[in-house]
Amino acid sequence: MLSVVNADGSTASGSLIDEIVREGARWMLAAVLETEVDHYAAELAAETEERGRRLVVRNGHHRPRTVVTAAGPVEVTAPRVNDRRVDEATGERKRFSSEILAPWCRKSPKISEVLPLLYLHGLSSGDFVPALEQFLGGTAGLSAATVTRLTKQWSDDHAAFQDRDLSDRDSVYVWADGVHPKVRLGQAHSCVLVLLGVRLDGTEELIALAEGLRESTESWADVLRDCRRRGMRDPELVIGDGAMGLWKALIEVFPTARHQRCWVHKARNVMNCLLKSAQPGATKAMQEIYNAEDRAHAEKAVQAFSRTYGTKWPKAVAKITDDRGELLAFYDFRAEHWVHLRTTDPIESTFSTVKLRTRSPEAPAARPRPWPWCSSSSNPPRPAGGRSPEPTWSHSSGPGPGSRTACWPNAPKATRPEENAQMTVSDTYGTNSHTTNELASLLADRLDLTFTERESDYLGVYFLATLADTTRLQIQPNAIPGDDGEDDLYDDEHPDVSVLLLITSPAAAEPLNDELSTVGGLTRLRSTRS
Repeated sequence: MLSVVNADGSTASGSLIDEIVREGARWMLAAVLETEVDHYAAELAAETEERGRRLVVRNGHHRPRTVVTAAGPVEVTAPRVNDRRVDEATGERKRFSSEILAPWCRKSPKISEVLPLLYLHGLSSGDFVPALEQFLGGTAGLSAATVTRLTKQWSDDHAAFQDRDLSDRDSVYVWADGVHPKVRLGQAHSCVLVLLGVRLDGTEELIALAEGLRESTESWADVLRDCRRRGMRDPELVIGDGAMGLWKALIEVFPTARHQRCWVHKARNVMNCLLKSAQPGATKAMQEIYNAEDRAHAEKAVQAFSRTYGTKWPKAVAKITDDRGELLAFYDFRAEHWVHLRTTDPIESTFSTVKLRTRSPEAPAARPRPWPWCSSSSNPPRPAGGRSPEPTWSHSSGPGPGSRTACWPNAPKATRPEENAQMTVSDTYGTNSHTTNELASLLADRLDLTFTERESDYLGVYFLATLADTTRLQIQPNAIPGDDGEDDLYDDEHPDVSVLLLITSPAAAEPLNDELSTVGGLTRLRSTRS
């Protein structure tokens, strides 16, 4: 093989080293295929017809074809075999089939395995050709239809997983939660309902994974009824958050199971009812409850919490006292299990990497992927109490786990305020004319700044931006998830407002009233400016 090499070491077809590797792979593959055919024919040389002619002989070569490998596209000319033997069972002629290169093979098995994994990690089916054409040296086998066909196996695996028999195992503890990844589900307000159980031998196992509508009672009842139909018995304890749909469905389908509310979710709900200055003390008081020596000491800690905060913040105290039995249920089980039974962390930790895989570094309007991959992304069963590896954030354009930078046109990079910046003035605006996404896009254009999208269990998805003078702008929904399964209002003085703009800035900073007054549908609700 002779090639013209440029001064930079490249050739007409690309890098010289890549060309050498592909040519070496072609020679080696051709030699191995020739050896395989020679060995096949030599083993059957003794089989002859009546006139003494051999029944298995070589018969030239097939037409050349290109096979995509990890080394790039390799042109292969496979040898042919004329096998005139007849199968006595079927009466048909026997055929030679290479164990190295199947007749239908157009890409190596490794390439076929990698393509679905790239799709799982966020590469759109339409992006395979521009992303991998130069790397693989061609577009063969990279079409959207091919990628979709390869990922269909996940749907088949999920269907088999959802139909497996559950009568041969006993789940003593079951965690239940709704996961909200940013994927294109079948209907609006959908989520993935997850049941995770621990068997008698301590093995953690994913029990069920199904699409549901906002964790409604009927959605949870469908999942639980299906588990009952497949042989699942009543667990001893079910751990979940404050979604009322789960508990109503559980009473109907598994009436003997006891209920345990998640302390992490409950603590967040309590914090929402307290002033910021009271939150550190309330956090320590709640830790005294769920870290108590036993249930009796926990009951005394609940009474102490009620005495301390009941006068000023009765709503916060009611969130503890009204659910006391379900919050302290874990104390009736083995002490070494308490740390795992008081929260839904086994589900949160398992699916944290799933949420990261479904966050795109593109603008908020980017459409995500179909959802059956969840059972491929999680990795059950695993030992009880085991944790998934810490997720890594691979998008260099994003600010890190839990957030992403919206790609608004002409928006400069956001700056981080100094830790000791003193914010003393606040303004609150509201609108019913724009969604959070729309308002963020509009203000990014008007004010020439960058909004960073963030997500929390308390606020949901919200947007944050910071100006050079440390002025902080936060766009968030007014409706936030409540502990009773219904939405509460962040600003209950303005219940008709659906989206809030919260501005916090130094007293000496120039107000944004003039710029914001030009935004249609945006109303100033209150201000602490003198």
